[in-house]
Amino acid sequence: MGSAGASPQTAVVGAVIFLGAPGAGKGTQAKRMVERYGIPQISTGDILREHVTRETALGMQAKAIMDRGELVSDKIVCDMVASRLSNPDCERGFILDGFPRTVDQATWLDGLLAEKSYEGKQLAPVVVEFQVSYNKLMQRLTGRRTCPDDGSIYNVHSQPPRVADTCDLCGAKLFTRKDDSDEAISVRLKSYEQQTAPLADYYRKKGSLHVINGEQDANAITQAVIKTIEQR
Repeated sequence: MGSAGASPQTAVVGAVIFLGAPGAGKGTQAKRMVERYGIPQISTGDILREHVTRETALGMQAKAIMDRGELVSDKIVCDMVASRLSNPDCERGFILDGFPRTVDQATWLDGLLAEKSYEGKQLAPVVVEFQVSYNKLMQRLTGRRTCPDDGSIYNVHSQPPRVADTCDLCGAKLFTRKDDSDEAISVRLKSYEQQTAPLADYYRKKGSLHVINGEQDANAITQAVIKTIEQR
């Protein structure tokens, strides 16, 4: 990464890919990296919503597919990601959170990144996997409570609000997301295991996988991620 002593806000970071099951802490750590390096966090869910809202050609295609209750194809998702990565705010690097999800997407991404440079520098992606046990993931996800107004997230086990079921910031009543029920979580974790876990093997064989214990204190995880990125 950039020259010694360079400010993190001007350093060339390159592509950083976060892997981990739902509840592994990818979102929290991605936000901290955005703050440190001033590079964007890119989530396919956010890109998809943006295209649909803006009614782009890709967005309209995706909406028609989702309205039929079907999954958006890899081709549409990959086209959206390629378009997003060509934006000027990605010139020093970016964090991919939730993409790629499959080995096919990872292979496509490798091809795209092989042609990409960051302020004239070619860099291989840094892939970070946050490992958290199944029981811990269940506890984190079933304990999650969300503010409907400002999006703040709490956890009744590890990060409870000061007043039960009430947002610390705005006082709104917290709710449990539908996909945070025990049954829904179990399905999501099994789906992750089957579909996405082979990605870790893919990147391990390429020598670009860095495994971090996601059960540590959040600040310790942040330090481990920074060290991984900056030792490149």
